[in-house]
Amino acid sequence: MAPTFVRTPPPWFRIVAILFLLWGAAGVFAFYSQVTMGPAALAAMSEVDRRFYAALPRWFNWIYGIATWGGLLGSVALLIGRRWAAGLYAASLLAVAIQFGWVFTATDLIAAKGAAATVPFPLVIFAIALWQLVVARHGTARGWLR
Repeated sequence: MAPTFVRTPPPWFRIVAILFLLWGAAGVFAFYSQVTMGPAALAAMSEVDRRFYAALPRWFNWIYGIATWGGLLGSVALLIGRRWAAGLYAASLLAVAIQFGWVFTATDLIAAKGAAATVPFPLVIFAIALWQLVVARHGTARGWLR
């Protein structure tokens, strides 16, 4: 019987996976905060924000959930060395694109708050989601994920 060789990922890979896990936990917390938002939190918002949240379609929370939970579970998969992390990250990235694509095309949020206040953070979220997918695919290609 031939010996089996396990390719061990470099230390940076685990560090990045842990950072992705923390980012994913923050995303799930933001998702939970939004879907459980009560009347007091809504009342504390600006009129623009109240109108925005009132106009969200029901499917929006599902897409938001896929984006955040997909990222968090993808990070768990990355940490335990599973190649299906890439699939979870791909679903998360697609959900992020749908979520913010709808926000920027179907609402007046940019007109109401300005591009400088509304566009940068979604771009960061998209970039990190893309980076997660790239790292997972890199890990699969290198044999670090099974």
